[in-house]
Amino acid sequence: MPPIVQAALLGVIQGLTEFLPVSSTAHLLIFGRLLGHEDPGGVFTVLIQAGSILAVMWLYRARLLQVLRGLPSDPEARRFALTIGIACVPALVAGALLAEFVKSVLYYSIGVIAAAFVAGGVAMLAVERYRPGAVVPDIDHVPFARALGIGLCQMLALVPGVSRSGATILGGLLMGLDRRAAAEFSFFLAMPTMGAAFAHDLYEVRDYMTPDRGVEIGIGLVMAFVASVIVMKPFLAVVTRSGFAPFAWYRVALGLLLFGAMAAGWGLT
Repeated sequence: MPPIVQAALLGVIQGLTEFLPVSSTAHLLIFGRLLGHEDPGGVFTVLIQAGSILAVMWLYRARLLQVLRGLPSDPEARRFALTIGIACVPALVAGALLAEFVKSVLYYSIGVIAAAFVAGGVAMLAVERYRPGAVVPDIDHVPFARALGIGLCQMLALVPGVSRSGATILGGLLMGLDRRAAAEFSFFLAMPTMGAAFAHDLYEVRDYMTPDRGVEIGIGLVMAFVASVIVMKPFLAVVTRSGFAPFAWYRVALGLLLFGAMAAGWGLT
C-alpha cells in the first residue's frame, strides 16, 4: 500500500478515535503495525495529533473566543479557565516524570494495550452502573476539587490503551458530572493537555523531521482534522442518549481479540 494511502487511513483512525473513549494512540500503533507503516521516531504519530487539537478548537471556537475575551474582566471566564488549568496539572506533572518510562517500556507492548482495553471497558461498565448521581449539569459549574479529581484520572492515560478521553470521561462521571458534561469537559481538557504533549513530543522527534515526509504528514493531519470534526457531535448525541456501554463493550471485544491474536502468533507480540 502506498505510504500516502497509509497516511490517509491512519489520519482517519486518529480523528475517529481521539475523542472516543477507545484510545487513539493504541489504534494508531495497532493499525500502523498491520499496515506496515514506517514511522521513524514516531514523528507521524506525533504531528497528526495536531489535526485533532485543531478540530476541537474549531468546533468550540465561539466558546473559546468568549472565554479569551472575558479573561480581563469576566469572573466566570476566569473561573472556567482556572478550572481547566487545575484539571491539567496532574497529567502534566505525571507526563514530565514518567513519559520516558512509558515510551520505552509500555508504548509498543500489545499485551499492555490489550489489558488496558479490557480493564478500561470493564471499568466503564462498572462506572455506568454504579456511578453517583449527577450533580453537575454543565461544564460552567465544575467545582475546583472535582476538576482536580478528573485531572487525577487523566494521569491513567499515560498507559497506552487506557484512552485520555476515556479516563477523563470516567473521572467526570465519578465526580458527579452528567454524561454530556463529562464528555464536553473532556473535550476542553484535551486542548491544553494535548497541546502540551504535542509540543513536548515535537521537540523530542525534531531530529527525525525531514522535508520528504511533509506530504505524508500533511495528509494525515488533514484527515485527522476532518474525521475529528465529523465524529465529535454525533458522539455527544450517542452518549447523552445511550451512555458509554457501546464503547465499553467495543474495548473489551478488541482487547480479547488482541489477546487471541497474540496467542495465535499473528505477529502482534
